Amino acid sequence: MARVVVDVMLKPEILDPQGQAVQRALPRLGFEGISDVRQGKRFELEVDGPVDDAALDRVRKMAETFLANTVIEDFTVKVES
Repeated sequence: MARVVVDVMLKPEILDPQGQAVQRALPRLGFEGISDVRQGKRFELEVDGPVDDAALDRVRKMAETFLANTVIEDFTVKVES
């Protein structure tokens, strides 16, 4: 069994209110020097069988149609060892 990770982030031009809220809170909590925060989602998928090109294509299709809103979000797919 292998793990495939799909990271989903808002596109750079899309406002990220959660990231902004975290950014504003950090100095109040004593964390300085952070100029920007973007908040995203991470999906860890346990894949049965080998993670070949066909399996990665299925995961990309899953991300494109279900895990990410591709109008406002980008995603990456990677295999974790």
